Parts: sequence; structure tokens; C-alpha cells
Amino acid sequence: MNKLIKSITLSMVLAISLTAALAGCGTKNETDTGSDISGSVTAVGSSALQPLAEKAAQMFMDKNKDANIQVQGGGSGTGLKQVSEGGADIGNSDVYAAEKLPEDKAKALVDHKVCVVGFATVVNPKIKVDNLTKQQLIDIFSGKITNWKDVGGDDMKVVIINRPSSSGTRATFKKYALDGAEEAEGKALTEDQSGTVKKAVAETDGAISYLALSYIDKSVKTLKYEGVEATVENITSGKYPIWSYEHMYTKGKPTGAVKAFIDYMTSSDFTSSISEMGYIPNSDMKISRDK
Repeated sequence: MNKLIKSITLSMVLAISLTAALAGCGTKNETDTGSDISGSVTAVGSSALQPLAEKAAQMFMDKNKDANIQVQGGGSGTGLKQVSEGGADIGNSDVYAAEKLPEDKAKALVDHKVCVVGFATVVNPKIKVDNLTKQQLIDIFSGKITNWKDVGGDDMKVVIINRPSSSGTRATFKKYALDGAEEAEGKALTEDQSGTVKKAVAETDGAISYLALSYIDKSVKTLKYEGVEATVENITSGKYPIWSYEHMYTKGKPTGAVKAFIDYMTSSDFTSSISEMGYIPNSDMKISRDK
């Protein structure tokens, strides 16, 4: 009799344990799918990624009324520094962390590639040049070429508008468009936000700069690079080289609302918004880079 009672008791304990375990799994899955998420998240950094991150934040908060996602610009270098030092939950960046941080600090961060963005050389619409070679771009941004007539345009002074050294857009353009050549210092106007760069180029005769494709509209003119247009097709196929991954870095593996927000940005629910806003989903890329 005692043996039978012990057997029944053990079965009940196992049943209760299994029920509790299943209930726990249910709670975790619910969190992972983005329902009933709460908490505050701060994402700082790349102004190239900022419009997309802001769009995702609004859509995420519409689905999760108790979540508060704050997105700020400041440049990739600022975003990486902030997340490394604990000043932000997410560091948005156009470049890999190792390009802006000491090796030990970069290794402490976890990389989340949320999409790809292309960059184009942009000029004031009055410029009649349609294409620049790599060498012509290097000569312009290094200050060697100072008049548009030297590259087939009108007799007009070249006005360079560049980005601060902390900018991921500047780092990407230097790496892939200028073959690593340094931009001229003291010969250019510097603007720290993509929106102000676009406005300055649109309103300044002879101006030249570079912008993420997500910022480009009819107020500025894009130039071909080595005869190749900055299009999504040319970027995904590898014909056009000036592009980068958009990274969201976290200090360690993300949890809670931070993880849920990053998961949302890379989910199928948000893919159409990535394309609509001028970015490229990772799944569309036919090539890859690891640095």
C-alpha cells in the first residue's frame, strides 16, 4: 500500500513539474515574439541608420505600449563609445567596432547586423559632371583638384563638405571610395549630420559630399563611381563598392526590451520598411564582408 502511495505521489510531482516547465516556455516565447514588452532602450550613433531606427522604434512601440525606445544620432564613433561605456543600450554604427575602439573594448561588444546601406557621391544639382573616377575623387577630396573644369565641368570652385572624424559615413567613404586616402583638412566645410550635409550641398554652388542612399532626394545630384551607378542592384551584386553593414552593437548579449527591439528590426515584419526607406535587407545581398 505504501509503495502504491509513493508511486502516485511521485507521478503527481512530475506532472506538476512538467506543467510548470511548459508554462515557463510559454512566457519566454511570448516575450520573444514582441508582445507585452516593457522597458526603456536608448540607441545612439550613426546618423545614416537613424531614420530607419526611428521608424522601427515607432512601430515597435505601437505594438508594445509599455516599451520606450529612444533613438539619437551623433555618429558611429559616438555610438560605439557610448555603448562601450554603458551610456547607451545600443551603439548604432556604419563600421565595425574595431575600427573605432581599442581592441579590448571592441571585443566586449556583440555585433548585430540589421541591414546594408549604400553611399553615393553627391553634388549641387548645377554641377554638370555625371561621373568621377576613384582617382578624380581622391584628387578632389585631398584638395589637389579645386575647380570643376578639371574634371569636365564648368569653371566653378569645388566646395568640399565632409564629415567629422567620428563619422562612420566618412570612414566608409574613405575606405571604399577614396582607397584609404585622407580627406583634406582645413579646405572643407564640416557638417556632423547627414541631413545638414544634404541641405548644405543643395544650397551651395560647387558643393560635393557623400550621403547614405536613404537620405538622397531630388535636392542633390548623385554621381556615378567609375561609371557605375549607386543602385540597389549594383550594390547587392558587388558591382558598386561603396556600402556598409548597419550595425547595432550591445555590450554583451542583449536581453529583455533591447533584445526584442533588435529582433524586431531584423524580423520579416520589418523587412518591407527597410527596403522602402532606401536600405537593403541582409537577405538580399549576394556578397558579404567580414571587415
